[in-house]
Amino acid sequence: MQRILSAQLPTHVGATVRLAGWVHRRRLLKSVAFLIVRDAAGLAQVVVAAPAVRAQVEALPEETVVEVVGTVVVNPTAPAGVEVVEPEVRPLGPPAVPPPFDLYRPVLTASLPTQLDHAPTALRHPTRSAALRISAAAVSGFRATLDARRFVEVHTPKVVGSSTESGANVFALDWFGRPAYLAQSPQFYKQLMVGVFERVYEVGPVFRAEPHDTVRHLAQYTSLDVELGFVTDHRDVMAVLRDTVAGMLAAVADRAGAALDTLGVTVPPVPVEIPAVHFTDALTIAGAPADEPDLAPAHERALGEWARAEHGSDFLFVTGYPMAKRPFYTHPDPARPAYSNGFDLLFRGMELVTGGQRLHRHADYLAALAARGEPVEPYAGYVDAFRHGMPPHGGFAIGLERFVARLTGAANVREVTAFPRDLHRLTP
Repeated sequence: MQRILSAQLPTHVGATVRLAGWVHRRRLLKSVAFLIVRDAAGLAQVVVAAPAVRAQVEALPEETVVEVVGTVVVNPTAPAGVEVVEPEVRPLGPPAVPPPFDLYRPVLTASLPTQLDHAPTALRHPTRSAALRISAAAVSGFRATLDARRFVEVHTPKVVGSSTESGANVFALDWFGRPAYLAQSPQFYKQLMVGVFERVYEVGPVFRAEPHDTVRHLAQYTSLDVELGFVTDHRDVMAVLRDTVAGMLAAVADRAGAALDTLGVTVPPVPVEIPAVHFTDALTIAGAPADEPDLAPAHERALGEWARAEHGSDFLFVTGYPMAKRPFYTHPDPARPAYSNGFDLLFRGMELVTGGQRLHRHADYLAALAARGEPVEPYAGYVDAFRHGMPPHGGFAIGLERFVARLTGAANVREVTAFPRDLHRLTP
């Protein structure tokens, strides 16, 4: 008999079926026992009346893996309106050691550090697994949106010989006796692949040795990177980003509806044209000094409130960041060279995406490195490619975990990360 999932039970009323999953909860009443079995699709209620089977169930702690064979009957008060009766129950392993929290409760009451210490079991809780389902759907939408626009998925090295951003905040390692680093981003490689495919994207880990112990930073996170050639300027990149975010959210609504319901989340609309303000105007809106070189989290929150009040939008582009705060490969604004053809996308008052137009002429790279006092040699393999013809191009990177955290309202990005790596955590 082929196993079915709990969500399929309503289509098998009157039939004998085989379920398998984890003991989610046991309710032992005087005349009957209820066994709640959890699988990847949800919960199934199993009614146990036979004394021998009841004795089995009483000996099975929560989280024990079991197989159940029984008959499906209608019961409007049971999950999905059906339940399994006259069951045979067979353990598929030894009795489980219960985790240090109750997974059957609607909310995990354990502290976040305790949940992270016991992530393999904490992630079984519907509220934790729901966030990961949303994450998977978002990545699916990211890929589908870009595939439909003839982007090509690429895979680039995560061990590199030079850092992407001037040697700061990188994890150094020994590569057969030579210095190497974990990649901060696929930035250099995705630019070079524009010279091959014109339009590329990558989904992969990036590593930042930033000593931040905040609710929004991780030392390793998943970056959704995009680069496209033959752009006029950064506004072409922003248009692709807008469609990409819309595609991600549409996929979440389509593929992760049950997860959204579990968390009580509604997918926000993406405006046809996301409102945009220049960095100098953003400082004024946020009440920041005019000489402020960057936006602080408090400024981002103020801008998010302004975008919601003035435009009814959860999204806001901030363009024209100062060149002094952007990497050397960023293209300056031709009309205002102190500012960049770069942007951030804020989502509900937090930076979600950084992007912009890149330099594409070899001479401009040499000049940009010289202006910052940077030697060319560490970047030679990257810079040399621009001698051989590269089109005007640009791109962006979305932090997946931060995207999901903002969408779900999680207070800490670690709540939506399966096995976070940060300043303090290398396990499990």
